[in-house]
Amino acid sequence: MALTKERKTEIMTEFATHEGDTGSPEVQIAVLTADINSLNEHIREHKKDFHSYRGLMKKIGHRRNLLAYLRNKDVARYRELIQRLGLRR
Repeated sequence: MALTKERKTEIMTEFATHEGDTGSPEVQIAVLTADINSLNEHIREHKKDFHSYRGLMKKIGHRRNLLAYLRNKDVARYRELIQRLGLRR
């Protein structure tokens, strides 16, 4: 259900803006998106797992706030990230 350490570092290196970047909005959004996708699969299988559903909703809200921050800060980076992640916006 949770991301493995290897998968998380793989995502970080793919979306990093510079060497050793772990905190930029792009990296945070990419990691959250991968986590959201894995939780979505879990929720599809276990429909009554409301604790995981609440965690999913919190992650979606956090990603939404980070996307709004990035959109206000730099629209070009925002659009490029949306395209790379395949999010509907």
